[in-house]
Amino acid sequence: MDNLPIPTFQPRLKVLEHRQALAIHTAALEILEKTGIKMENDRARKLLVDAGAKPFDTDWLRIPAFLAEEALGSAPRQILLYDQNGDKAMALRDDHFFFGTGSDTTFTLDLESGQRRGCVLNDTGRFARLVDALPRFSFAMSMSNPQDIPKIEFIYVYTFAEMLRNTNKPIVFIADRLEDMQHIHDLACMVAGGDAALRQKPFILNYSEAISPLRFPAHVVDRLMFCAEKEIPICLPSGSNAGGGAPITLAGALALGIAENLAGLIIHQLTRRGAPFLFGPNVSVLDMKSTVVSYGCPEWSLTQAALADMRDEIYGLPIWSFGGATDAKVVDAQAGAEAMFSIVTAMLSRCNLIHDVGYLEYGSTSSLEMVTLADELIAMARHFTKGIPVNRETLALDALDRVKSAGTRGIFLTDDHTFEHFEEALFLPELLDRSRYDAWMAEGGQDLYRRSNAKARSLLETHRLEPEMDAGLNDEIEALLQRI
Repeated sequence: MDNLPIPTFQPRLKVLEHRQALAIHTAALEILEKTGIKMENDRARKLLVDAGAKPFDTDWLRIPAFLAEEALGSAPRQILLYDQNGDKAMALRDDHFFFGTGSDTTFTLDLESGQRRGCVLNDTGRFARLVDALPRFSFAMSMSNPQDIPKIEFIYVYTFAEMLRNTNKPIVFIADRLEDMQHIHDLACMVAGGDAALRQKPFILNYSEAISPLRFPAHVVDRLMFCAEKEIPICLPSGSNAGGGAPITLAGALALGIAENLAGLIIHQLTRRGAPFLFGPNVSVLDMKSTVVSYGCPEWSLTQAALADMRDEIYGLPIWSFGGATDAKVVDAQAGAEAMFSIVTAMLSRCNLIHDVGYLEYGSTSSLEMVTLADELIAMARHFTKGIPVNRETLALDALDRVKSAGTRGIFLTDDHTFEHFEEALFLPELLDRSRYDAWMAEGGQDLYRRSNAKARSLLETHRLEPEMDAGLNDEIEALLQRI
């Protein structure tokens, strides 16, 4: 058999066919045209009215469908993010997927004591450094809302600076006010070498949120327009969670969330056409018993897969997603099951930027052990989603002939083909245990949580940034923090 150029089929998850996607898109446009949005930002309101939106009631605007089509036409189909060394790190497009942590947890599980406690700024740095060390994580978020900030009103500026000091990977950041955005932009320019250099090779992406249903507060839109003007990539999910800020039915929640995303995209592109915008609402569910927004539910994974289908069928824009999170309060079987479910489905759907990896307690608590475990789960899922290469070498007919010729002594374990290919043919876990019982006991009989804890501690003790931050740059960052 010749070594035929047979392409490898990679398994995919699809939950919407074209007519369903078109119906949801049409419903989203109808929401914009008939229900409208509540626009509380005067500058954006004028921009929309001048472009053809129709004001009614107080602060409400009806937005014609052609504005959405124009915005979809001008937004880029790919967003390139770089690391802080200026190297390409993430090409957000098509079927490319990248994983990272989340932000704004109130609590963390202490690595040393295992106890749940309030977050401090050092936690932000430790999570960023762990992300820098873990090979399957592509970007960092703060993973904390530290309460020991000298000026708590600038919490997001301090956490951004702490991430800069502890990772060279791209950073997805949060800001609360336009003033935060300006300070964070100044810090990013220090690292990149100025505004022009940051525009050319952005290593930051802003996460911001509108409020479902259909409300766009002034400060949210200020940040959206700032990012458009500075060409900082941004995503603007609205949290249109079924049963809370959105209809209980997933199709209705998707239509509302997409309408809100389209409204944000329109404002963004009217501010600066061609500026990078990451599409996709967060559509989870409000749990009817606890009233929490669930991170472990199957519905959120289902809607993320649906949004990937909307991208493929209609929008063409890179999308925002979640994965590797759980409603469990500790790193236990529930945590592993829920995290793996959302990691696999996000990957099979080919969502592009997948955040919140490592969340516990529906996004309230962070865990270094959970992040470490998730790195292995991502590797396991990636091995599955790459599919099965089929060619002469992988069909192994020559190896079979050699084993057959060896007669009763023949075994594939000793054949050169096995030695040459086992590392890429097999998933070889580091944390997940496959040892024999006696060997496991001899190593201390540790469960997965304890092994994850040990690995996280080891990485934090030994990992060094390449390169470490220049002392002069660190002084500049500290000087800015002292000025605010």
